Parts: sequence; C-alpha cells; structure tokens
Amino acid sequence: MTLRFDLNTYLRKKPKEDYLKANMTFNFSESDSLTADIKLRTRGEYRNINCYFAPIQLNFNKVDFGYDDLNEISKIKLVAQCETSRDYEYYLLKEYLTYKLFNVLTDTSFRVRLLIINYIDTENRRKPVRQYGFFIEPVEMVAARLNLLQTKQALNQKYISEKVMDRLAIFNYMIGNYDWGIPGEHNVKIFRPTTFSMNNKPIAIPYDFDWTGIVNASYAIPADNVGIANIRVRVFAGICRPREVYERALLEFRANEEEIFRIINEFPYLNQSTKKDMAGYIEDFYRMFDGKRNIVDIFLNNCKKL
Repeated sequence: MTLRFDLNTYLRKKPKEDYLKANMTFNFSESDSLTADIKLRTRGEYRNINCYFAPIQLNFNKVDFGYDDLNEISKIKLVAQCETSRDYEYYLLKEYLTYKLFNVLTDTSFRVRLLIINYIDTENRRKPVRQYGFFIEPVEMVAARLNLLQTKQALNQKYISEKVMDRLAIFNYMIGNYDWGIPGEHNVKIFRPTTFSMNNKPIAIPYDFDWTGIVNASYAIPADNVGIANIRVRVFAGICRPREVYERALLEFRANEEEIFRIINEFPYLNQSTKKDMAGYIEDFYRMFDGKRNIVDIFLNNCKKL
C-alpha cells in the first residue's frame, strides 16, 4: 500500500483531532490497484506519545471504492511501525502474529491484514519511508460477522460469557499480557448478542498486544504495582473458577497446540532466532500443563475473586 500525505506534519504534530488529506493506493498485483482520496489522523495513547510513527486511523467516509465490502468500512485502524529500526520491525510483526494465534482459538477475535506500506510526503520535505504495518478489523465488521452489537455497559468479568472470558484470560496468560481489563474496556472490546436471553451473556475480544512477553518490546516495562520484574513474567488475571472449569477451558489450548506452533514456525517474515524465541515462550506455557508447577494451581492461587 502507498499512502501520500503531509508526512512532516504527521510526524511533528501527530494530529489526533484534525484529519490530514491523503491519497491511498492498494497494489493488489502488478496489474491491479485501487486508488482513493481519503483522510487520516493519529490515534492511540502510549504509542502516540512515544513512537516516531504514531498509530493511524484511516477515514474512508464518503469514498466510493466500487466494492460493496470496502464501501462498508468508514474507518479502520492501522498499526504503524513505531520506529524505523529492525528491532521495531520485529516488534510489529510479532504483534501481528499474536493476533493470528488468537484467531486459531476462536473466530470471536479481531482479524488482521499485514501490509508493506510506502509513506510518501506530498510536501517533499521528508524522504519516502517503506515499512510494515497491519490493519485491525473494524469493530463494526466484527459485530456484523459474529451477529453481535457493541455495548458500552460498565461490566466486570463475572458478567462476560464464561467460555469466552476464560479463553481470553488464559490466552493473555499464555502470551504474557497483564495489560488488559474488562472494567473500562482496557484493551478489550465488549459486544452482546443481538438476541437477548439469560444464557446470552456479553462477549469480550482482546486487542493491542505490544505490551506482552511474547513480543518482548524493549519499552514494555511493567508498572510498579503489577509486581513483576519484567514483561516476560506471566500474570494470571482471570476470574476465579472451580478447578474443573479451568481444566475444561485448557482443553481448547491443548487441542490447538500444534496449529499454534505451526503459525509461528511457518511465518515467513521473521528470522529463525526470533521465531525460536516466540515458540520457546509458548513452550513454557505448555510445560505447565503436566509439570510440577501445574497451571491450574497457578490459576487458582492468583485468580480474581469477584
């Protein structure tokens, strides 16, 4: 993809309110492309302040792409490479891959699309930049795909569908992610089924995986109140359940173990040492299933009593 806009203003001012005019070209193949005039602005919190390239929101409002599915998208989040170095390239690719790991477990997840992006400064004050990025499926598309409605209710974990909640909590433990919470929708989005019944509880879907042990970004330093020395130390933040409920939830992770490792090992855009590190981190999680440091005991000793 090529994005042409005032790159200098974007990098210096990081506008979060006012949109910049932009031109976007998708290059599907050597003979097939799509070009449109759009708008963009920055978004996010930590990465907006601390990254050279802030995360981006593309605005397609009133753009006619000529494709019904694309015309349904009004806004879409673009995760940009925070800095230009190789380390940050790998952080982005590892975060993208983490979304793909959650896709293995469930369709109740955000889909992502990897991109190679050419950033072109329309004012000719900055040299072109070429780097990776990825789209995150818009909330509206997730809701339509899963027949859900986004909700803004004030909830905690006990009000979320049990199976969905336990999968989310265990997945975040697997990848070393403590930076999430149902109250306030901290790095999760809450949805509810379109038809109401006592059994149709709200659903939570996680996102934003850069602050995790599996990505292991140099800037991901745990807050003092978390009580861990570094981001690679796992923290279980799920709600307390009986032992048999955790054991049942873990069956899904056991059943998908081979596919999770395949996704990592066959990913073509990371070098072998980086993939080995990611796979090794996940192996540590699976060793807890049968080892002396049993994973269910860890959950029971550290869960949240709500």
